[in-house]
Amino acid sequence: MSVSAERLWNRSFILCLFNNFFLFVYYFALLTILPIYIMKDLGGSVKEAGLALTLFLASSIAIRPFSGMIIEKLGKKISMRGAGVIFALFAFSYLLVDSMGSLLLVRFLHGIWFSILTTVAVPVANEFIPEQRKGEGMGYFVMSTNLGVVFGPLLALTVIQFTSFKVLFGILAVIISLGLIFCWMLKITELPKPEAISTEKTSLSLQDILEVKVLAVSFVALLTAFAYSGIMSFITAFSETKQLLGYTSVFFIVFAASMLLVRPWVGKIYDRKGPSAVIYPSFIFFAIGLVIVSLISNQWILWLSAVFIGIGYGSLFPCLQTLAIQSVDKQRMGHAISTFFTLFDLGLAIGSVAMGVLIAYWGFETTYVLSAALVIVTILVYRQYVAKKQNKRPASLEL
Repeated sequence: MSVSAERLWNRSFILCLFNNFFLFVYYFALLTILPIYIMKDLGGSVKEAGLALTLFLASSIAIRPFSGMIIEKLGKKISMRGAGVIFALFAFSYLLVDSMGSLLLVRFLHGIWFSILTTVAVPVANEFIPEQRKGEGMGYFVMSTNLGVVFGPLLALTVIQFTSFKVLFGILAVIISLGLIFCWMLKITELPKPEAISTEKTSLSLQDILEVKVLAVSFVALLTAFAYSGIMSFITAFSETKQLLGYTSVFFIVFAASMLLVRPWVGKIYDRKGPSAVIYPSFIFFAIGLVIVSLISNQWILWLSAVFIGIGYGSLFPCLQTLAIQSVDKQRMGHAISTFFTLFDLGLAIGSVAMGVLIAYWGFETTYVLSAALVIVTILVYRQYVAKKQNKRPASLEL
């Protein structure tokens, strides 16, 4: 399907945004509420909560390197619709969970289809963005993910105050089904397959599962995700220990508001001065936010930390993802995204387990300070392995 030269906000692109938004509303709502569900309804521990989050990511990571190849073989349409249907069916399976074992099984199987669905969503959205507005369009696409970070936890924490976890799981299953409807309304076309080499090739090569050009920026994403996992997985549990659970939904609203407020300036600075002009300050804001989290004693400090994390992490993720996308040709975009998210998911998975262990032994406060220290280390890694190479070529991108 062709897209007019100027028109970014075409019907198909808007459908992609809504599909992605509903997917991540579901994902982050579940992520926020599962630790509380495990500890309250299933009688689990903080470590078991971390394990449930990690198993989802473990299966996602296991399949992620092959996602690009799966999309290439099956095509974007079949990959997106098939993964979408199965993912939605698994969303309903949470209604049947009655033990820690059954929850862990569902989480593991659910992660497989999340991996394929989120990998294929990027090249599908890219198809409907005009050529000269790719950076801008992908910026809005990533924003639809970040809005899920806000509305998912807000929805989950609000609903659970008035009803049971089972009712919440039912509402979330309906939400992901709405996203599936948007997915099926898309008119997806396939890129022509490269001329053939094929009949002789019977074994997998490194090129089939990884895009080497994006490994450096993907490793930076891994470290960033590791540091962020303490917020993603345990901010609600930490808030509850401070008797601030009722204020946590506002945390995510402040997070989003801060991210959206700086977005116009982030895009202009990135476009005029290059990615490092955005990424370095974002790392600093992120680190400061994590330190402030460690100092939480009332809702005002909780919300102040959300301002810094929203500006910092909220600006980092779209920059890093767009750097990965820019590094490759269209035909390799699926592989670039699968490589980027393999390492990003790995950071979240290892981080969730590691943070659970650190919290169990050293407490929340020390763990968040250590996360801030990791962000400072990540700045050095970015400078050495990404920024120096990036400086050798101009960046013309509006986020």
